[in-house]
Order: sequence, then structure tokens, then C-alpha cells
Amino acid sequence: MKYALIGCGRISPNHLIAAQNNNLEIVAICDLCEKNMGDKIKLCDLSQKVKKYTDFEEMLEKEQPELVAIATESGEHARIALRCMDFGCNLIIEKPIALSIEDADAIIDKAKKCNVKVCACHQNRFNKAVQKIREAVEKERFGKLFYGTAHIRWARDREYYDRAKWRGTWEQDGGALMNQCIHDIDLLRWMMGDEIVEVVGMTDRLKHDYIEAEDLGIALVHFKNGSYGIIEGTTNVYPKNLEETLYLFGEKGTVKAGGEAVNIIEEWRFSDYLDEPEAIKEECHENPPNVYGFGHSKLYKDVIEAICEDREPYVNAEAGKRALELVLAIYLSAQTGQKVSLPLEHCSSIDFKGRF
Repeated sequence: MKYALIGCGRISPNHLIAAQNNNLEIVAICDLCEKNMGDKIKLCDLSQKVKKYTDFEEMLEKEQPELVAIATESGEHARIALRCMDFGCNLIIEKPIALSIEDADAIIDKAKKCNVKVCACHQNRFNKAVQKIREAVEKERFGKLFYGTAHIRWARDREYYDRAKWRGTWEQDGGALMNQCIHDIDLLRWMMGDEIVEVVGMTDRLKHDYIEAEDLGIALVHFKNGSYGIIEGTTNVYPKNLEETLYLFGEKGTVKAGGEAVNIIEEWRFSDYLDEPEAIKEECHENPPNVYGFGHSKLYKDVIEAICEDREPYVNAEAGKRALELVLAIYLSAQTGQKVSLPLEHCSSIDFKGRF
């Protein structure tokens, strides 16, 4: 299967390695910066046959890839995705899938019209710990779910933002919730039943006065099934990343997944005693080299199979929209000081320009 990557920034090696691990034919990469492309070709030991483009439409026309990954700045995801589908490309879109509800809907609608598969790159869903928890949810081992919490306690310094001027802007990125925290926000919504009644949020910019968006976000979520969620996300932790943690509390079970990126199980307690907690902890323990984890290769494998089997990817475009919608709802509540009811019909990160 012919594959191409658009965007050769910080996350791109994970995509290229995942493509290699799944035996995709990497025909081209695209970036506005020649050095970025050269660095990634060297870093990932790509074949010299891989062509470099600075114009993604020229690449699509000449190379005709079947699967394209989009890893550009977030504000360009939708524009590029919609154009790629004109060429019949299946897509893996880095998180967030878009920065507005309207753009996410446009991606979903066009994928159906063009009969292509679109995957939102929430690779943490493939973590061993996360998969084990999801299995328990689907088997209803928790009984009634009471509430769940997502805590993302990370650090980002001036150097991080200076390396890419789009970071922290409302037009191209958003803040801590949209960029760093959206993976755990996705997991919380997914585990707690997806459907949300209302959201109450507060955001602030406490440290990073050189960016436009927030570096702290806190929210309460009321799910349609009667359960609740708590979200706490920040990039202000001193001196480095601390944890990304997911808790689930039910009438018959309590689980905590932690580590730097929800990659280990720290608590596993169920009233049915179907398994040994220490054995589960050992089975699901992963020690990834960074917060991106090991999920990309598994996500790519699923997308390839989805294309071949003509089914939806495990993490489809609708899932990407749901994660985006929850972040936007928190932003909207924080700005208005009011509860926000879901679903959102119209909302964009650009609506919050000048918030701080």
C-alpha cells in the first residue's frame, strides 16, 4: 500500500516508524522545510527512493498514495484532509482532527461521499493498559459507573513554543487542553459512555504569557448515563512531565492507569475477582521512551486492515470529533462562565482569540 506523510515535525518519526513496521511503501514525504524532511529521512533510515515535496497537492497528483498521514500544525488538518480526499486518499489525521465543529463535520461527511477511511490519531487507545480497562468496561465489570477523572500534569517551556510559532495560538493550535491533554480527554469520554449532557469549565494562562491560549484547564462533565467526569490539564508542572492518569470508579470496580502517558495500571480492583491484580499490572506495564507511547504502530495496523476489510477504523473521524467537541465545550464554558450543553453545533478555537 502506497503511503505518504504530510508534515515532518516533532511527531512525524512516530508515523514513519509505524509505516515501516507495517510494511507500507513510503513513496513520499512533504513539508515546507527541506531540512525537516532531510532530518526525518536520516533519522528513520528511509530509502533514498522516498521523494520530497514542499507542495502536498503536487505530491498527491504525482505519487497517488492510498494512505496519507497528516501531521502538520493543527489548524491545517481540515484543509489538507479535505483536499486529500479529492484524490481518493484514506487518512490518518493527527490530533486534534480539526479545530472547529464545522471542519470536523466536513471531514466526516466528505469521507462518506468519497468512500475513504479516516482515522483520528488517538494512539493511546491502543496502550495495553487502556485496552485492558476498555475490556472491563465492555464486559460491564464496573457495574454502574459513578465517575472518572483525567489528569494531565505535564511541562512545556519557552523553548518548546519557540521551536514552532504556531504552538499556543488559537488559529493553529489552542492551549494545553487541545494539544497536550486531548488524548486523555478522549479516553475519559470513550470510557464513560461518550454521550455528554453538559460541561462546566475553567481555564487560565498562569505561566506562559507568550502564548495566546491556556496552560491550565479544569472541567466537570455530566454524562448522559448519569456518571460524571473530572478533567485537570496543565503544562505548568515543575520541572518536567509528571503523569497522565485515568481513574474509573464504579459500584463494582476501581481502576487507575498512570505513568507518563497512561501506559501502566496502578490499581485494579473488582468485586468479581476474575483476575489477579498484580498479574494484570505486570501484563499491561509498558515503558515507552516518550509520551507518544507505542500506539502508533497498532493504530496503523488497524487502519490498514480497515481499508482492506472496508470497515471503520477503531478510532474513526467521529471519535476525533467527540474529543474535539469536549475541549471546545470547556473553552466555551470558561469564556461564558456558564454550563454548556452538548452536542455543539458551531464552535471553533478561533472563537476564543483574545481570551487572555
